[in-house]
Amino acid sequence: MRADDENTESTSTGNASTGTIEHAEDIDVLVLGGAGVDTIVYVPELPLPYADSYMIDGGIRARAGQTGDFVALGLAALGLRTHHLDFLGDDPEGDLVRALHRDKGIALTAVPQPAGTKRAVNLVGPDGRRLSLYDNSRGRPDDRFPEDTLRTLAAASRHAHVSITHPCAEALPVLREAGVGISTDLHNWDGENPYHEAFACEADVVFVSVTALTDPETTMRRIAERGRAEVVVATAGAKGAYLLTDGELTHVPAAVPPGPVVDSNGAGDAFASAFLFGRLGGEPPHRCAEYGALAGAYACTVPATESAALSRAALLTRAAATGR
Repeated sequence: MRADDENTESTSTGNASTGTIEHAEDIDVLVLGGAGVDTIVYVPELPLPYADSYMIDGGIRARAGQTGDFVALGLAALGLRTHHLDFLGDDPEGDLVRALHRDKGIALTAVPQPAGTKRAVNLVGPDGRRLSLYDNSRGRPDDRFPEDTLRTLAAASRHAHVSITHPCAEALPVLREAGVGISTDLHNWDGENPYHEAFACEADVVFVSVTALTDPETTMRRIAERGRAEVVVATAGAKGAYLLTDGELTHVPAAVPPGPVVDSNGAGDAFASAFLFGRLGGEPPHRCAEYGALAGAYACTVPATESAALSRAALLTRAAATGR
């Protein structure tokens, strides 16, 4: 066992403990990476014109919840047994992340990060669009998940959702060896950045935003041809999503938000969570994407300063009501 394993902090649902992971309960989805804190700033418009200062009426607030946190939150709300593994600092930001998982009943294994907990600043415009500024100093090039911890959790898991944050790429071979299904979200990949290639090629389910893609269909087909992906999903916000499976590209319309759109932050994570809920439940890909659209639409009605996700009962009720 590596020395890092001895310092790994494991917080289980309903029973917080500290120490090495010796026994892992059955896990539906293991979420790797993407834990951190966002500072939310509501701005009068985006892009924000230069000025010496702005008065922020909505306040400036820090809350736990980056991509891995939100995926874990969404999965847990849908009734899936979820475990989150990532690096966290011994700092106030790390405490916020630990508190979120404790309060939401999500098992968390935190590897100590001397560089501190990941953090970002999100500028949110009146229409709900956001601009994220990520602090990439909260990590070290040689960071690796403790192998014993990773293998133990992977062996107990049905599926792993891998964030593209460092050092998740190095965990992919261990997950593949364990035989778990793998999904990842490439977010606003441009289709060219080589950093994303390992994630795109090793995952069975690949999510990507169309935001930076000049030709989404070509990129989706290239992902499927070069890697293991059985399903590729390109989310397009209010325009819905595009689904590639078995060589066929289809469009999935966006769902109508159940309230005013206040923030798009976390919508893609909600989509992924609901899609995986459907997939692990044996639903066909198009049905999974419809679930994703409903969860993503709901996420857009949740203020950026809050952490909330669509429940299983609410998702199924809305799916039945809309014919999805």
